Amino acid sequence: MLLAGTALLRRPLHRIRALGRLHARALMDLRELVSALNDFAPLSLAESWDNVGLLVEPSPPHTVNTLFLTNDLTEEVMEEAVQKKADLILSYHPPIFAPLKRVTWKTWKERLVVRALEHRIGIYSPHTAYDAIPHGVNNWLTKGLGACTSVPLHPSTAPSCPAEGTHRVEFCTDTEHLEVVLSKIKDIQEISCLTTFPARVEAEEQTRVTLNCSQKALLEVVALLSQNSLLYHKTEILLLQKPLLPHTGMGRLCTLSEPVSLSNIIERIKSHLKLPHVRVAVGTGKTRESPVKKAALCAGSGSSVLKGTEADLYLTGEMSHHDILDAVAKGISVILCEHSNTERGFLAELRDVLATHLQNKVNIIVSEKDRDPLQVA
Repeated sequence: MLLAGTALLRRPLHRIRALGRLHARALMDLRELVSALNDFAPLSLAESWDNVGLLVEPSPPHTVNTLFLTNDLTEEVMEEAVQKKADLILSYHPPIFAPLKRVTWKTWKERLVVRALEHRIGIYSPHTAYDAIPHGVNNWLTKGLGACTSVPLHPSTAPSCPAEGTHRVEFCTDTEHLEVVLSKIKDIQEISCLTTFPARVEAEEQTRVTLNCSQKALLEVVALLSQNSLLYHKTEILLLQKPLLPHTGMGRLCTLSEPVSLSNIIERIKSHLKLPHVRVAVGTGKTRESPVKKAALCAGSGSSVLKGTEADLYLTGEMSHHDILDAVAKGISVILCEHSNTERGFLAELRDVLATHLQNKVNIIVSEKDRDPLQVA
């Protein structure tokens, strides 16, 4: 009986030890975690005006056990993060956008920084980097339309050129002019990758010169070479274009597998976003029973991204009054769901995808207090 009792005691102890080992693994150094988040969605894909990345950093070393996801970091959400012992907040929208000249208790955004540092909580924001990636916010929003194929409205380009500079210049010169030309070229700013190699042109031994340069330097290079008509006529100028990244970019143009009525699309969107209401503007000459085959969408505020796109429907969070009038006049219907309602639902999917990406090294939770500030009254 004693042996049996001992065996029974060992089982829960074994489970406790296993749980202890599991908990010990649920840690990542902040810098390691930030690097992994940047790999998941490179910050180079964010719009140039955006403020993305690690915005608030507690003094190192800082380990992360709990990663807290929110769409908007309000004071209510910050208190929730504190109560849930978050070590890093991933806020889709950057809580710090305009530069802060001071950090006091006066404004709510300053108070967010104070509270974060008091409780050793980091703040990270991906924002438009998550808009661009193939597995990001806009891709999630397309799922509300039903079966469809999609392409970015504004494709992203590779973050760096295949080579330095915006243009490549190539020309051939004889030995007599080579040293003088090279000397003058080296005096021009923003020149890179200057190389020379032997070449045979029209049965004559010459030297081929290649260089990369900026748009500004190109004007100076052309001016220099045009001083010698032989050099100028043997000059080739190539534009160094950045390659497009597949399935990556702002907005999406979706082609539905089968045309669906606007009224049906409205119900699908409400179901996907878990909303009781959306706002709808029906395009001129259309009705709610008109078929929708192509839909252009952009999570958040989509006016600038959607403008000029030919489609049956625009789907976004918000648009200006005049941009709505313009779309409707062109026969394009518009569905508006309020800004953050087109983004927030992505967090549940993000939680699962990040768990896999981070190899379950941290606990990931989604805010329960985060919500759109606008309500239907």
